[in-house]
Amino acid sequence: MKTKQAKERHQNCGGQTSELMPVIEGQQRILSEVTPLAHTEAIDVQQALGRILATEVISPINVPAYNNSAMDGYAVASQDLPAEGDAKLRIAGKVLAGHPFEGELKSGECVEIMTGAQVPDSLDSVIIKEVCTVDSEPNDINYVIFPAGAKPGQNRRLAGEDLSIGSVAVGQGTRLGAADLGLIASLGQARLDVLRKPRVAYFSTGDEIRSLGESLSPGQIYDSNRYTIIALLEAMNVEVLDLGVIADQREAVEEAFLQASNQADMILSSGGVSLGEADFVKETLDKLGQVNFWRLAIKPGRPLAFGRVRDSLFFGLPGNPVAAMVTFLQFVKPALAKLAGETDIYPHSFEITCAEKLKKRPGRTEYLRGICSTNNNGELQVKTTGHQGSGILTSMSQANCLIVLEPERGNIEIGDKVRVQPFDGLM
Repeated sequence: MKTKQAKERHQNCGGQTSELMPVIEGQQRILSEVTPLAHTEAIDVQQALGRILATEVISPINVPAYNNSAMDGYAVASQDLPAEGDAKLRIAGKVLAGHPFEGELKSGECVEIMTGAQVPDSLDSVIIKEVCTVDSEPNDINYVIFPAGAKPGQNRRLAGEDLSIGSVAVGQGTRLGAADLGLIASLGQARLDVLRKPRVAYFSTGDEIRSLGESLSPGQIYDSNRYTIIALLEAMNVEVLDLGVIADQREAVEEAFLQASNQADMILSSGGVSLGEADFVKETLDKLGQVNFWRLAIKPGRPLAFGRVRDSLFFGLPGNPVAAMVTFLQFVKPALAKLAGETDIYPHSFEITCAEKLKKRPGRTEYLRGICSTNNNGELQVKTTGHQGSGILTSMSQANCLIVLEPERGNIEIGDKVRVQPFDGLM
């Protein structure tokens, strides 16, 4: 266990100590400070895509509601079909989807049946048409000749096979996707209780930052972080309060923090989190809240500020665009997912083959921008996008995943397994 002094060294501002906080420790400490929202609202199923389910959905019915056919064919009683040799059964009728068979069936009889139609209770198997032969008798009485080898229950879907009465259809804390909404609709449920969307305020800081539409003077740059971070927030289906660019002025910074803390559950800013940067930002944070300035064992994105401004969670992200996005994905996104009430909060990852040599020194977690693809053998592999500087935003634009190199890893050889976080579902 770390000593109190070691933990305090983690919280020092800037480069006053060589000790860096491991990524996993930073994630755990952040999540320990996050309490999920409790406010709920009832909405129509059609409006629930991407929302977080407040209470589990219990199935009031069996799905499917009755035994039904998985194929077009003939429903039979398996005991009427011998283990060897063909069987000849009389066709007693036809069953269409939505029109159950109402007659009584005798031994040696079958029914023609369509996909999804209800299988009569006395029958237990469906034989596909392609293997059967229809034999017409005088007076238009039809029979079907079945080959041997039919198995009981063949091509029959049982009532409650998908969901049984009283079972959990969708769990509490699920971020609702298209399949979830279809499943809930199949239960006849028109409205859902979901958690309130988190409200997140964002602003960029720095006199060198300009918004789109403004002209650039020497030494100035356009604000890209504002658009990448807000896009990441909107992908998480939250309410975003865009406060724009805040100038390096004490009054403007304090006003921005006050406005944000009055309206938002979480405040995000980029820039001004390294030693010596924007002293009035740190001064304002000290005045209004409790914020730690951490140096993380991560590349890119070493500086990170985290804490509270009044009742709002606060993250101060690095100013470099790639570092801002990486730290958002690793620290802000899990915290925001927990705040929203979601149960699945960490980025998903899996191991694949690395298609190039990578240089790395042990000691920190590195996130490289990667391109995951399929090689000539049909196997997944990954390579980097090229230059990996924290200011090279094209490396994120060209990538479809992050290559995650753990702290203990050294150089990577071609053919080694590496862990990747796919962007699908991340951003």
